[in-house]
Amino acid sequence: MTALAMLQTSVILLVLAAAGGLVMAGIRFSGRPHPPSWLAMLHGLLAAGALTLLLYAACVAGLPRLAAYGLAVLIVAALGGLVLNLNYHWKRLALPVSLTVGHAALAVAGFILLLIPAFGPHGG
Repeated sequence: MTALAMLQTSVILLVLAAAGGLVMAGIRFSGRPHPPSWLAMLHGLLAAGALTLLLYAACVAGLPRLAAYGLAVLIVAALGGLVLNLNYHWKRLALPVSLTVGHAALAVAGFILLLIPAFGPHGG
């Protein structure tokens, strides 16, 4: 599998993770304190799969600079998701809106940084 194929596969996995993230954000912003556990776990699993593939691509085949920056931003977003899961969701506490928005904003920024080299004029 080429670096470009791994990058594009990661982007697709992140789109699926983002769909779950949007549903969870809708649940949280509708007034309910936290989304269903199965949805949170699926969201994290898809995002972790994408990050693992990106890390593998970075180590084995190399990533374009913009994609490497995107990976770094997504790792920070993943840490925020981990805090949301372990410190709030797992303990059945209401997810803080500010941390939820920050997690989402970082994830979107990292995603855009990946999307450009994955499907831009010099990518796919």
